[in-house]
Amino acid sequence: MAIDVKIEQLWIPDSLDTPDAADFLAAVEVGRKVRMQTWGSDDLAYGPLEKLLEFADPYERQLILVAKVDGAIVGTVDIALPLTDHLDLAELTLDILPEYQRQGVGRRLLEAAEHLARGEGRTMILVDTNHPGASLHEFEQAQLVPGSGQGFVPLESREVEFARKTGYTLQHIEQFSSCLLPLDTKLVADLQAEAEEANNGRYRLHHWTDRCPERWLEAVAALENQAGVDVDPSLDAPIEQDMVFDAGILREAEDVAIAQGRRTVVTAVEHIATGTLVGLTTITVLAHRADVVFQDDTLILQEHRGNKLGLLIKVANMERLSEQFPDARIIYTWNAPENRYLLTVNKQLGFRTAGVTGIWQKELPTLRTSTS
Repeated sequence: MAIDVKIEQLWIPDSLDTPDAADFLAAVEVGRKVRMQTWGSDDLAYGPLEKLLEFADPYERQLILVAKVDGAIVGTVDIALPLTDHLDLAELTLDILPEYQRQGVGRRLLEAAEHLARGEGRTMILVDTNHPGASLHEFEQAQLVPGSGQGFVPLESREVEFARKTGYTLQHIEQFSSCLLPLDTKLVADLQAEAEEANNGRYRLHHWTDRCPERWLEAVAALENQAGVDVDPSLDAPIEQDMVFDAGILREAEDVAIAQGRRTVVTAVEHIATGTLVGLTTITVLAHRADVVFQDDTLILQEHRGNKLGLLIKVANMERLSEQFPDARIIYTWNAPENRYLLTVNKQLGFRTAGVTGIWQKELPTLRTSTS
């Protein structure tokens, strides 16, 4: 028997302490339960305050639709609409409580989200599916390979079946890995020695937290822009970068991160002979959960690869992280499967594959305007 599902837009409260925050808290809890089901922990789940702070992001408008059964929230879809570039894009994150899966709730939510996105002028929709490592072995005989030709998702999984039935095409895979902190002292010493031998004194490290020193602002902007046009396998974004970085944009991004309570630990590497920054790596610490941290981009300019700079800066940055944030117990990262270099570096550091994320795409027809 079909269940009676009501779809509505979630009210975003000003504070978590007011009576009208009840639905928001319930929606966040749906996301936590789904991640517990998928990964066996809630490390990747938003806390209520962390989620609330996201709605102040000036680079992205966020909306949430919820599915209610008998007045209780049983599913959510987060809709992220970029505001500075990729203005045809909407990114959807769909969460359905385990006991309401395979009952049409997800399809109703997805259709409503697509309709809303199209009304906002968005025609390119991205969704993701998440697959823990155990499921990859369970379905090893039935694999779906993305258009990129690298990696796979288990063809017979519920999530893959749903994405295909709703008209989405698998574009690429991101390998999801984790590493326990702090790193072993002997391992750190061995890896540092290996990296320093390879670069032979030609490079110098620089470190900062939250705010880039003024002297390196333009250099970091140039590095980000170069990496955006370079064929850099460390960039895992499914779509090409449109934004051109400059000092002002970088400062604005820092302000946004600080306003949301996030901390940013950065190690950059300078080529001594030319005095230019040729690489950097960033780790993000969330505002209200210091035990779980995230490895963000690691960028090395093409002409300086082959000197183990990725290893050099990542070891140094993970060490600084543990010094500044001793409560950090685990770090997560996503990499494209074709990025063999960074995957090798991560393995040396002690990262282990936790699963994969499939990125799916669907192009919606544009809305026709009637002329009379």
